[in-house]
Amino acid sequence: MIATLRGHLQHVGLGEIVVDVGGVGLAVSVPASVLQPPTAIGQVVFLYTRLIVREESLSLFGFSSSEQRELFDTLLQVNGVGPRVALAVLSHLSPEVLRGAVAGNHPEVLSRVPGIGRKTAEKIIFHLHDRIAPLTAAAPILLEADRDVLGVLTALGYSMVEAQSAIQSIPAEAPEEPEERVRLALRYFAER
Repeated sequence: MIATLRGHLQHVGLGEIVVDVGGVGLAVSVPASVLQPPTAIGQVVFLYTRLIVREESLSLFGFSSSEQRELFDTLLQVNGVGPRVALAVLSHLSPEVLRGAVAGNHPEVLSRVPGIGRKTAEKIIFHLHDRIAPLTAAAPILLEADRDVLGVLTALGYSMVEAQSAIQSIPAEAPEEPEERVRLALRYFAER
């Protein structure tokens, strides 16, 4: 089993990177968050990994934290969710938002991930409800207005992770009107 790897980044592709480990280039499928902020070619990267062995292939998946890897493993336990769908979930949702969606029974958050419909989102929430640890006091909980803000920001072309970061930057004392919250979220992008 390959649990972690450290090496020089050789190539960055769409959802996949190549890491040079002792002269061997390993292709590793990664969620989008692994390369945030962007990593330069030649830079040393460290990944927590999971090797998936199938009859026809060996696939290596890499994550920036052991928590992400554990969530990936947990998502794979859901009937009908394979490695690509689990990776898509982790690419579009931060661990905190995924935990919040499961704890709060909000399938609409998961159904915004490409490749996941309403039924699959409900199945994921049902199966993970008892398997994912409950939210801590510091974890963000989306207000009803924030779900609207999330929809607006993703419709404007921002990724789910970017939209979630913008929503988390909204001050706690901000009004709950969606229009005002969208304006505050857009200010986050303008100040970056």
